[in-house]
Amino acid sequence: MKIVEEIKQPIKKEMELFEEKFKESMLSKVPLLNRITYYIVRRKGKQMRPMFVFLVAKMVSDGGFDERTYRGASIVELIHTATLVHDDVVDDSNRRRGFFSINALWKNKIAVLVGDYLLSKGLLLSIDNEDFDLLKLISIAVREMSEGELLQIEKARKLDITEEVYFEIIRQKTATLIAACCGIGAASVGVNQEKVQQMRKFGEYIGLAFQIKDDLFDYTEEKIGKPTGIDIKEQKMTLPLIYTINNVSDKEKSWLINSVKNHNKNKKRVKEVIDLVKNNGGIEYTTAKMHDYKNKALAILDNYPNSPYKTSLEKMIDYVVERKI
Repeated sequence: MKIVEEIKQPIKKEMELFEEKFKESMLSKVPLLNRITYYIVRRKGKQMRPMFVFLVAKMVSDGGFDERTYRGASIVELIHTATLVHDDVVDDSNRRRGFFSINALWKNKIAVLVGDYLLSKGLLLSIDNEDFDLLKLISIAVREMSEGELLQIEKARKLDITEEVYFEIIRQKTATLIAACCGIGAASVGVNQEKVQQMRKFGEYIGLAFQIKDDLFDYTEEKIGKPTGIDIKEQKMTLPLIYTINNVSDKEKSWLINSVKNHNKNKKRVKEVIDLVKNNGGIEYTTAKMHDYKNKALAILDNYPNSPYKTSLEKMIDYVVERKI
């Protein structure tokens, strides 16, 4: 967590103030809702998304800032939290970040309604303040996240994901939200549309690198947040696997697909899949792709003068590719 605190340093005051504003933005007249939203606020994660909003806003405006940026960060967090609450229902998941999920404590019906409530609060926060540009950026992200999720479900049935489709899925599922945070950060301080789109692209590159790093965790021996081979057990087509399937003999290809489809609970078979991926350059290829996106993100930052905010964003990029969890 030390590196995250370092990244947060130039916007520490803003983040503290944001927490208060975010709590306020969730308030309701319904006691049950307030109990649940209080629980959500208490178990917050690293808060990377508001950090992106604030750091980008400060960098592109030479440190300028106003209420619109706080609203932008609140909109992102409200809508992101809504999608997480709904995700836990969809995945039938009882835990999130080591805590019980909303659906585990209050059942699915309440969890879905809480997700809907948070979504509407995010929409109203932007509409009431006529932040239509910010609303558009986050709405694009929500649409793409849904499309990416559905595209993955459709493709997972056949395991016929090409690299092109894989990148489209992770761009929509993971990268689009970070892209929205960076775009909203820039738009909130009134820079021109070209800069807003440039910062969206910056966020997209970081999001792609982030997801590729997650794929690599499936093949590491280190103690991390998820067990090795979990993606294979869940029949998820990750980049190391896709690369290997497309670069081995036909016989090995059908063995791989058969293993992931029909033998994904067999520990010995999963280990053999991991070894085959490692021995055929899947890890090196994936690592190179991740660094390629990292460098594209850094190249965008080169357009801006040095500042504590730019330094923090550079550290954020490093953190994404070097993290152990």
